[in-house]
Amino acid sequence: MKREKSEALAKAVYSKGVLYEWKRLVKDPFHRLEFETTLHFLTKHLPRKGLILDAGGGPGRYSIELAKRGYDVVLFDITAENLAFAQKEIERQGVSKKVKYIVQGSIVDLSNFKSNTFDAVLCLGGALSHVSTPQNRARAVSELIRVARKGAPIAVSVMGRLGVLMNAIRYWPEELRVTSNTERILRKGDDHMWHHKYYAHFFYAKELKELFARKKLKLLDLTGLEGLSTPYKEEANTLFKKDKAGWKNWIKVHYQVCTHPAVVDTSAHMLIITRKI
Repeated sequence: MKREKSEALAKAVYSKGVLYEWKRLVKDPFHRLEFETTLHFLTKHLPRKGLILDAGGGPGRYSIELAKRGYDVVLFDITAENLAFAQKEIERQGVSKKVKYIVQGSIVDLSNFKSNTFDAVLCLGGALSHVSTPQNRARAVSELIRVARKGAPIAVSVMGRLGVLMNAIRYWPEELRVTSNTERILRKGDDHMWHHKYYAHFFYAKELKELFARKKLKLLDLTGLEGLSTPYKEEANTLFKKDKAGWKNWIKVHYQVCTHPAVVDTSAHMLIITRKI
């Protein structure tokens, strides 16, 4: 699939789902795992202050949270509708002075920004999973690295291949009926029926590491964001509602094992954090 087509598909799906994407990370305890685990590891690795690029930042959930924590932020996304929503939400939440710029564009081309500009670079929520072809994904990673200053952490989260296959039998059995698409996901990680007609690439942890291993980077963390809860969305939400002590212990388990290689590879989303050296 050509880059232009995959970008057009990404714009199409996210322009229609701005409010859904804004709410997705906080809609229930299961989805909050992705958001809160990401913030846990960002807190561990971000500098105490500085300018952060939130590339592929959608309607601005992470940008606003980081602005509230005192960081200067540039929000960058491919979808105009996401950015328009983000502008209003940034103003509503009183962080306009901390969100320095809101810029539309593709993570494959960060030519709006000079090299060595940002104290941290983020690409969260799976934006890289909507970039078609290995060459374009490698180019996007190179761009994220280019605009980071030396010593800056670079955090990227993507959708996991084993995680989506584990969930397919429960949530997307209609896609399993299409043999060619199922085999393509298994062999290449490419799904041309994501949300029925859009494109997504699902990663093995090894593939994600290899994208960054060829660069002048130091690996800091590789994490499964939903972790062991990945195939148990309803069960996780029920545990939170009915057994607070059990949920508290489950979260302790989550943070103790979310960096285990088996957990990373079977999570719905995985996060890699590296440092530019």
